[in-house]
Amino acid sequence: MPIKVKRIYDEPAVADGFRVLVDRLWPRGITKEDAEIDLWAKDIAPSNALRKAFHADREQWGAFKKAYKAELRENKEAVEAVVKAIKASRKRTVTLLTAAKEERNHVKVLGEVLGGRVK
Repeated sequence: MPIKVKRIYDEPAVADGFRVLVDRLWPRGITKEDAEIDLWAKDIAPSNALRKAFHADREQWGAFKKAYKAELRENKEAVEAVVKAIKASRKRTVTLLTAAKEERNHVKVLGEVLGGRVK
């Protein structure tokens, strides 16, 4: 099952398939109706401490990836709930949504982790 990444501020499309917001905080300036999400998986977003540490020093991408993957392993129940919801949707595509503008963000890591689980 293909997993795409898209900004929550981009126009929703039928081709997005199952739309999952994966930010811990609700994005500013967008209503829940306009977001057209199928699931808000805030529990699998990075912890506030990890998110703040990464925003303070974006050069630590490798350390962030390692720490976030460790958080996902520890948060197995939340990850499994998302995988189960994706599979139950029976949609052919999953789009992970984020408010982040940067190329390096948690969604890239999450896509790798989920990609191996939702085949």
